[in-house]
Amino acid sequence: MPPKRTKIDYKVLKELCQIHCTGEECAAILGIDYDTLNRRLEQDGKGCFTDYFKKHSSGGKASLRRRQFQAADDGSIPMMIWLGKQHLGQLESPPPEKDDSETFDVTLTVRKKVE
Repeated sequence: MPPKRTKIDYKVLKELCQIHCTGEECAAILGIDYDTLNRRLEQDGKGCFTDYFKKHSSGGKASLRRRQFQAADDGSIPMMIWLGKQHLGQLESPPPEKDDSETFDVTLTVRKKVE
């Protein structure tokens, strides 16, 4: 009798990818070995874990971005500053430094040794 085929809960796996769990973490949560997860994904025509992750992790990025913009819209000053730096090229400029240096004029004379 062939070994029992491991069934993957793709809804759970997709949600784990959206919160950027690693392949090893996903496999552990699903109660299987990472190699088994990879093999089952390929057998089910979904590519390897890396392919599956790339496809489904972008939803998590979009969700995070949406929440960041919502936080800024709700008045979070730190989030507004961070988003301004990331998307608008805004910078924090350091205060001007006090110049305590002194200037000296130096003249050098080079003589060639004659033999």
